Amino acid sequence: MADLVPDPDGAGQRAGALVVVAGVALLATALLAGAALAPDVGGAGAGETRETLVGSHGGGPGLHERGSVYLLDGRDIAWRAGDTDSYFDVTKLENGSVMAGFMQSGYEACGPYESPCAHTGFRVIDPNADSDAPPEIVYEYSFPVRTEKNSEVHDVELLDSGEFLVTDMDRERIFTVRGGTVTWQWNASERYDAPPDPTRTDWLHINDVDVIGDDRYLVSVRNAHQLVVVERGEGVVEVINEGDGTRGDPTLLRQQHNPQWLGNGSVLVADSHNDRIVELERTPDGEWRVAWEIYAAEGVNFNWPRDADRLENGNTLITDSLNKRLVEVNRSGATVWSYNTPEVPYEAERLPEGETVGGVSYADTDSGDDDTTTIGRQRDIPVLSFLLVVFQTGIQTPFWFTEFHVAVTLVSLVSVLAGLGLIVRARVRARE
Repeated sequence: MADLVPDPDGAGQRAGALVVVAGVALLATALLAGAALAPDVGGAGAGETRETLVGSHGGGPGLHERGSVYLLDGRDIAWRAGDTDSYFDVTKLENGSVMAGFMQSGYEACGPYESPCAHTGFRVIDPNADSDAPPEIVYEYSFPVRTEKNSEVHDVELLDSGEFLVTDMDRERIFTVRGGTVTWQWNASERYDAPPDPTRTDWLHINDVDVIGDDRYLVSVRNAHQLVVVERGEGVVEVINEGDGTRGDPTLLRQQHNPQWLGNGSVLVADSHNDRIVELERTPDGEWRVAWEIYAAEGVNFNWPRDADRLENGNTLITDSLNKRLVEVNRSGATVWSYNTPEVPYEAERLPEGETVGGVSYADTDSGDDDTTTIGRQRDIPVLSFLLVVFQTGIQTPFWFTEFHVAVTLVSLVSVLAGLGLIVRARVRARE
């Protein structure tokens, strides 16, 4: 019966208003403090000359807006090709043109799907660097997909045979194509249990392929947390992070991107959902262990890093996607160069070398299992980490927006809703 007592003096409404104000003030204070106390990032090595080729996933909800390919000359954008929903892996070819995986909506030729639809595939872009003409697309190979999300071609390699080697997460395969005709393919269903229609679900998310030997390809099977070596004509001949066979141990690799084969039993990986860059080495018994790992640079934890290249100078170039930065670190983890990108980057290559097969390894193959080098590790809270990714991919929060700010946002939201509830209840009681 107490709930039916009138509130003629408006005490309930005032209490509700105070709770709302407290919730808003808490969030505002946390955000202002986060911005004010954020470390300086993206400015290291400002006076040094480096050429860096970048494939930009883009921005907006789902990161499918304002995709681009651009060349950084030092810290200036020398040229940029945009007007595409998303670009991914980028490679500079010997003739100076650039090859890039892409996804774009608005195509009329849609095959079995309703028009208009999205296409994915790869493009060759002439930057026209020696003229005043803007970059232009000189070649495109693409095909329609059911959905824009989790169906993209993320990587393409040009083989010595003249074929293009392509990843396809829509049908979950790698394949080669020449003159528009598929000349060979490996379907993941040869190893993994496939759903009835892979195009209707984000099944494996095959997102990278590299040539590591004659007809031998290193493939990133993201959702299985595995890297597999596929030999043309033989199928899978090696698995990194075997786990239970078809699913790896997520503490060793978790939804990784863009591995680089360093040779001599070492591989460098952007271990994306563990928010680290990791170098793995093969042990004498054939297992794989962590030899070197880094979780942060410039005082900021990595957030969904999706590329790491071991450079000729021995440093590591990292694409820290959700923090919207590129950062080059040395073996000790010290930052020697960094750059804030205008949109979410997918992959970057330092020119003229590009991503190499074989490189300086930080692993000591004679070391024991307790000799892992770990830099900048911080523990996270799984639920808040997941929500942080939702915030950052959905509304593009700044790099200093952390799990703490996610927690404060939730508390503030609950406070505002509770306060509004008190106000509404008080007004209802006042009318009775």
